[in-house]
Amino acid sequence: VQLQASGGGSVQAGGSLTLSCTVSGNLVNRHRLGWFRQTPGKEREVVAVYTSASDTYYAESVQGRFTLSRDTSKNTVMLQMDSLKPEDTAVYYCWGYNSQNYWGRGTQVTVSS
Repeated sequence: VQLQASGGGSVQAGGSLTLSCTVSGNLVNRHRLGWFRQTPGKEREVVAVYTSASDTYYAESVQGRFTLSRDTSKNTVMLQMDSLKPEDTAVYYCWGYNSQNYWGRGTQVTVSS
């Protein structure tokens, strides 16, 4: 199983970034995919995930600003992040579930004020 994430970087507050994650192995065609994030000293928290083929869950802090989507033909899940705030600064992790949790390598997102 692999989760290959890309798209992190640095942006000023109010800017946008798009994260992308391509999955392989036994996460192909699985519904439960998405993104978590973590800052130093804090637990990893959910950002946005698919809970089924079409249902999504967003953390309250990102509702209305972040959009989760996927391209099943490319086995890819994306996170469009708009109106970024400094508090969105974190390491973002791609996540998938098939009988257990799978994690990609984190990608850093830094939002400066």
